[in-house]
Amino acid sequence: MRILFYLISIVTANVVTAAFAPLHLGMFIIPMGTLLIGATFILRDLVQNKYGRAKTYLFIITALALSALVSFILGDTLLIVVASTLSFVVSETADTEIYTRLKLPMAWRVFYSGIVGGFFDSVIFVIIGLSPLGANILPWEAVPAAILGQIIVKTIIQMFGALIWNQVHGMKVKRLITE
Repeated sequence: MRILFYLISIVTANVVTAAFAPLHLGMFIIPMGTLLIGATFILRDLVQNKYGRAKTYLFIITALALSALVSFILGDTLLIVVASTLSFVVSETADTEIYTRLKLPMAWRVFYSGIVGGFFDSVIFVIIGLSPLGANILPWEAVPAAILGQIIVKTIIQMFGALIWNQVHGMKVKRLITE
């Protein structure tokens, strides 16, 4: 089930980003799919937790292929598909490797690895896909706000995911102790 949720969240993030205009919060520009991208890092961590690092990379490759296919079907430009693919590979790899190497409770591993993955995803996608360097959707003046807006949202989602994991795991531990 974890794998299915992981794959669905990635495809849904692409569809939502293509279907809805970005959210403008003050100076920040946040594509609507960003809300789901933060969750994909958490779901990827859960997949890795259950299936291990090696199998997780197979699921990342599957997700990458699905993501690129959906972007293409939705009519995204080649630069957007390339930016999405590159940001996905770098961010998912960073998340996987950091999650693997941290020797902390899972909630902290989810939080820290997701922050780094979200940072790479935001910076790479905005610069290569949206800036004048890429598809020229955003002017250079808007690029920092777009990157920062995505990083903030993804970090908040990572924080909630880590807090929820900590609460759920803490309740399980307490039940085991009292039984």
